[in-house]
Amino acid sequence: MNAGQARTGRPSVVLFGAFDRHNFGDLLFAHVAQAQLPGHELHFAGLTSRDLRAFGGHAVAALPELAATLGERPATVLHVGGEILSCSAWQAAAMLLPADSAPATIAFLEARPARRRAWVRRTLRLASRAPYLAPPELFAPGSRFGYLGVGGVALDRCPAAMRAEVFDRLAGAQHLAVRDARTHARLVVAGLTPALVPDPAAAVAALFGGRIRAAAVAPAPRAVRQAFPRGYLAVQLAAEFGDDRSLGQIAAQLLVLTDRTGLGVALFRAGAAPWHDDSEVLRRLAARLPAGRTRVFESLQLWEICALIAGSRGYLGSSLHGRIVATAFGLPRLGLAPGSPVGEPGKQAAYAATWEEGALQGVAPAHAFADPLSGALAADPRPLAHTARRLADAALAGFAQMRETLGL
Repeated sequence: MNAGQARTGRPSVVLFGAFDRHNFGDLLFAHVAQAQLPGHELHFAGLTSRDLRAFGGHAVAALPELAATLGERPATVLHVGGEILSCSAWQAAAMLLPADSAPATIAFLEARPARRRAWVRRTLRLASRAPYLAPPELFAPGSRFGYLGVGGVALDRCPAAMRAEVFDRLAGAQHLAVRDARTHARLVVAGLTPALVPDPAAAVAALFGGRIRAAAVAPAPRAVRQAFPRGYLAVQLAAEFGDDRSLGQIAAQLLVLTDRTGLGVALFRAGAAPWHDDSEVLRRLAARLPAGRTRVFESLQLWEICALIAGSRGYLGSSLHGRIVATAFGLPRLGLAPGSPVGEPGKQAAYAATWEEGALQGVAPAHAFADPLSGALAADPRPLAHTARRLADAALAGFAQMRETLGL
């Protein structure tokens, strides 16, 4: 029995997720789960060992190493959010690469499937096809597994063998809750019985409002407020918007918005891991806008990003968790979709359709967001505040149900 067990009489709790890399939502998940599990001996696990405390995250251990340290002691393993059900081993490993070497390494390995498979296995030290679902065999008999607010809207596009592994892991869990109706329906068809709860980050304002207000006085968010005394929009876009056509469309729409509202534009990154956001894309967009109307927010510190969003007049972006934090603070928000949305909805559209109402259910393409966002900015704010409370309460109730089911 370790020291934490001796003090509490409770099994070790492993919080497992993609908070081993810089992505806004993933870093938030670990904090939300930690806040809901006072008195427990917590271990933070990812696919690699990383210390992200400088960015407001946690010191994270690689799952195989952490499981080995627990030995024969049963653990409770909690998967605490994220689009993990459809994240392949290749995607997971690539997103752990250093930013400076990622493009060349990804390009090299994509053209060499056999070497890519060997590299993925060496990197992750797991044979899993869906590696952010913890393999039960790593842990002692009697260990329990829970999934809270996870997603997998692209499951149907995953290889059949990967889907089979996902369904098998989920079938063995003692608690399973997903965050959007599309994922929920797919798992029901597979014979599973998941609960449907909002994303854990829906409770961020309720749990961390004071911490976020304190972060607002840091130099980076304070500089944005000083630059735009009439207010600003918090705007984020993933690297996939970096082509000239998309940037031209976004700039034109932002000009319409700033002309109508007098608001500034604060451009920020919601993730620095590969395949997320690119600061050069933000600088290229800023160069297309008149001087004085935009500012690139350079900070990657978790709570300062939250403060930037919370202090804005509204949010526009492709990041689901940028949207969720804006929702938690009762702000107007709109998703940004690359090109014209076609086919199956992405995770932001699926989530918004599940939990939001009216015009806020949608996402808009790069060439047509000014009108819907203008309407949201001018609308009655009271329904937004109501939605914020409703989703926060539902997310916290989801945690309470998980604790009851798992005996935490």
